[in-house]
Amino acid sequence: MKKVLVIAPYPYLPFFSGGQKFIAQFLDYLGKEVDLTVISVADNDFTLAKTYKTIPLLKKSFSRYFDFSLVSKITDLVKKEKFDTVIWEHPYLAWLAFRIRKRTGVKTIIHTHNIEYQRFRSTRRWWWPVLKIYEKWSFKKADAILFITAEDKNFAVTDWKIEKDKCVDLPFGITIKKYPEDKDICRDLVSKAHAIGKKEKILLFSGLLNYQPNIDALKIILDKINPLLLPISSFYYKIIICGKALPAELNSLEEYADKNIIYAGFITDIATYTKAADIFINPVLTGGGIKTKMVEAIAYGTTVISTQSGATGIIKNICGEKVSIIPDNDWKAFSNAIISNADKILETPQAYYDYYYWEKVIKNMRAALPDNFTGDPENN
Repeated sequence: MKKVLVIAPYPYLPFFSGGQKFIAQFLDYLGKEVDLTVISVADNDFTLAKTYKTIPLLKKSFSRYFDFSLVSKITDLVKKEKFDTVIWEHPYLAWLAFRIRKRTGVKTIIHTHNIEYQRFRSTRRWWWPVLKIYEKWSFKKADAILFITAEDKNFAVTDWKIEKDKCVDLPFGITIKKYPEDKDICRDLVSKAHAIGKKEKILLFSGLLNYQPNIDALKIILDKINPLLLPISSFYYKIIICGKALPAELNSLEEYADKNIIYAGFITDIATYTKAADIFINPVLTGGGIKTKMVEAIAYGTTVISTQSGATGIIKNICGEKVSIIPDNDWKAFSNAIISNADKILETPQAYYDYYYWEKVIKNMRAALPDNFTGDPENN
């Protein structure tokens, strides 16, 4: 795996969601390790791609997923540039991937961010059974599959009988190597920006707010969790909501302004807000896969209170006491955990950074690939 082509079939630069951030950071760090080229849609700011080459070959419209002209275009590119590996973000273009492999012999990796059919089943998309068949087929035919969580990998091996040797861990990574030293500075900046008192605890929720699992979690905060916190006269706090695309009917959460809710909108430097927070709240119930904002919150030294569903994929034994996992829908226990953890000052264990730091993630991924991921592709 020396010269790699990645197919990223949607905009990810700049990133606004956890999934986009996963692709952007993965490619940035992979580009430091291999000779990398990325094919994507033109609707990206490719000036942000610093470590790899880009080709805006994919159509902007949804028809890009059924563009048969890509077979010859990408085949010719693979042969001309002598790529030894192609990584496909998500299984959606598997039909194309295997046609190109047949023509070039190039090693073919599916990079899955979730078991996709499960995610769409949880959000009640009627076509999830069709996706289930297609996704399973793509896994069986791939030379390797990259999994973001151990749960997803175990499902593929146990339930779908995918060969274990070609199933590789690729967790969402973090960009810092150790516990941050500027948390107090960040706390001061955010407190001044939103007139938060020194005695008030900062509770944070962030995410793309036109994504249904996130908007459902926001409504749980507004309707379930906050009403349990408000009567606690000894607990001083503000809940900051950060995220792009809040539905218009929620009117920038103005009706909750007198209920300790602050809507900060989309924050470019979300790291500052996460470091400033005493607690990151993660009451997510649907959507599948690991919650990337939770991984980052722990890295930034912020304690996370999460539902069981929201904590899928997190490796709890390297988190120390930086995460509390509460049974789904037990909002009384969730609010109690917020209160009981808000005063604790505990550092994230170094083992967490040793596992999740992106450079280590990439090195571990490359080492875990099957033995046949060496050399150049053989043309058929």
